[in-house]
Amino acid sequence: MRVAISGVGVAGPTLAYWLARAGHEPTLIEVAPRLRTGGYVIDFWGLGYEVACRMGIESTVQQLGYHVESVRSVAADGRTRASLSTAGFDRVTDGRFTSLPRGDLAATIYSAVAGRVETVFGESITAVTEHEDGVCVSFLNGSTREFDLAVGADGLHSNVRRLVFGQQSTAEHYLGCMVAAAVVEGYRPRDELVYVTYSAPGHSVGRFALRDDRTMFLFMFRSDLPVVPESVDDRIALLQSEFRNMGRECSPILDALSDVDDLYFDVVSQIRLDSWSKGRTVLVGDAAACVSLLAGEGTGLAMTEAYVLAGELFTHRDHRQAFQAYEARLRSFVAKKQASAQRYISVFAPKTDVGIAFRDAVMRVMNRVPRSDRVLAGAFSDDLALPDYPM
Repeated sequence: MRVAISGVGVAGPTLAYWLARAGHEPTLIEVAPRLRTGGYVIDFWGLGYEVACRMGIESTVQQLGYHVESVRSVAADGRTRASLSTAGFDRVTDGRFTSLPRGDLAATIYSAVAGRVETVFGESITAVTEHEDGVCVSFLNGSTREFDLAVGADGLHSNVRRLVFGQQSTAEHYLGCMVAAAVVEGYRPRDELVYVTYSAPGHSVGRFALRDDRTMFLFMFRSDLPVVPESVDDRIALLQSEFRNMGRECSPILDALSDVDDLYFDVVSQIRLDSWSKGRTVLVGDAAACVSLLAGEGTGLAMTEAYVLAGELFTHRDHRQAFQAYEARLRSFVAKKQASAQRYISVFAPKTDVGIAFRDAVMRVMNRVPRSDRVLAGAFSDDLALPDYPM
């Protein structure tokens, strides 16, 4: 089948890889003029890691990744409040755990299909019109093309979801937080392989040292208004307003933003739909069921969903049966991840000083209690067996 896939992030190229393996003809369509970079550092493990292994990109992912040694909570005066060793993460995942920039993972996945599947950059879908034998996809440049299926793999603010499923206002559930991330060069201090975080009620800012003398900053704050400023200058101004009284290092962190020209900024939301497909159009990844970054496994879930969708299309051939099987296999699993993410808001951005103190106390205890691995095993477990499709 000819399959139009909107989105060249993580889910789209993963799906294209497996569809091509199964003998289909995927076409990737991306509104950006080139492969997107940036974003924040993600933790990568579980089912998504297994999909990466089956794609043969595990070694590259490990080379690009960072073996974070600890997470450190720091007070406004620079005093360490708590430090959590990540050694337990390796134990409970059998070493199949790494942290890497989301853009690096996306580029690695895309490299597995580059030159093998058609990719159209700098173009956007404006309409998906279904007929008996397929779908007619209209583009911003005025052209149209015929496909057998259309896939929305275009993220939280999916254009395909809006076009085919209606307004996203009923699907997007804002979790009360905003997130921003930026990478700067030459920042000091550097704490190699340590994620350093500062917290105030409803606010958290972290930094992590990257290779080539770069540092990533990650900001999260609670907000009743889910409004994302459009310009970089307005985004910096909002962060300065929210974080300027966060302690002695937050001022130089905010000052370092003055030189950035790429500042990721978005809402922390989930997508909850009654169905992930409609006719010959299906959604995958964040477009279908975003769990939010609070779940800690959204990228891996996007890869898992892409793999399962391709596998069910291979197994059933009839797209209607394949879409039903894809959703039936994953819906309850994803719903549990979404529920878990909502509980983690108090970890990322505690509302009160008491909440911050409690989180830090838990971090300290997790280093001492012999049973901590049991707790971590529960947090890192995936209650789903990844099917072994013969693709």
